[in-house]
Amino acid sequence: MMAFFWQGALLLSLAAAMLVYADMKLECRPDFVILVWTESRSQADLSLFRLGNCFPTSFSARAAVFNVDVNDCNFRRMVTGDQLTYTNDLTYISSPDSHILPFSHPVVCAYERPKDWYPMIYDPVFDTYGQGDLVFHTELMNGDFSGPAESTNFPLGSFIPIMASVVQKTHQPLLLLLEECVASTTPELQPESIIYPIINNKGCLVDSKISRSKFEPRQKSSEIHLSLQAFRFALGEEVFIHCELVAWDPIGLDNTKKACHYNREHGWELLDNLAYSNLCDCCESSCKSRRKRSLVSGKYGMVQKAVLGPLTITDLNS
Repeated sequence: MMAFFWQGALLLSLAAAMLVYADMKLECRPDFVILVWTESRSQADLSLFRLGNCFPTSFSARAAVFNVDVNDCNFRRMVTGDQLTYTNDLTYISSPDSHILPFSHPVVCAYERPKDWYPMIYDPVFDTYGQGDLVFHTELMNGDFSGPAESTNFPLGSFIPIMASVVQKTHQPLLLLLEECVASTTPELQPESIIYPIINNKGCLVDSKISRSKFEPRQKSSEIHLSLQAFRFALGEEVFIHCELVAWDPIGLDNTKKACHYNREHGWELLDNLAYSNLCDCCESSCKSRRKRSLVSGKYGMVQKAVLGPLTITDLNS
């Protein structure tokens, strides 16, 4: 009994100490949640906060903001009498050289249950982690990634916005990565196909070394946005982009499971955490692969091939 008392006292003291340096404001709307975490410690990296499996919608030097649907981010739902309660955890993933330890803070939103609301058949009261089916999707987007592209013609030098996503359903939270991408003039790759390399070496955006191509900051762990600068390849012809999409356990990232792009001022950078950009060092040599574990045999993730196109790159000067 004494051991439990001291453990509880320690947890309470840690929580109290954390709130001295921070303030959390939570607004529970009917269908979505707005959470603002304000941090006074200058050492804190606000990009390292997660609400469930969701990245911040936006962040500044002092605040991380989440504006999310209650059906996203692995919110857990519980029905008790006339009340619907959604619970989650706000977590901080500390970088190796940080003086701030990782921590977690509970997030709870309670609503009056609508009179005409009933659980869907087979829809569990609690969201659970499992080996659910994964559905992958790729799409050409408009300039701000707010909707599908209005045209599949892209002038040379302009940006081709590409979005890839995975619908996870009941599977454990996974991070979507683009492992390999090449452009070709054929919808199926053949040994004799002429290709233009875009991403290789297990997640290295090699095109970013010779262009302004880059990964955009994540909005969701289940999505990845790529701004690909239209390249001088098969101008005026139909072009298809062939990719290998990888949904992977976020804590299983290494130099074979990553998203890296080249910054001319800082070199290779890891999209999801600059503190671990050393995982990108192998982009200049060889990122050695290890055997992939499938959803059936392991707990890491799944690889899926996808083809995007056709699209056309045009040269306005020709």
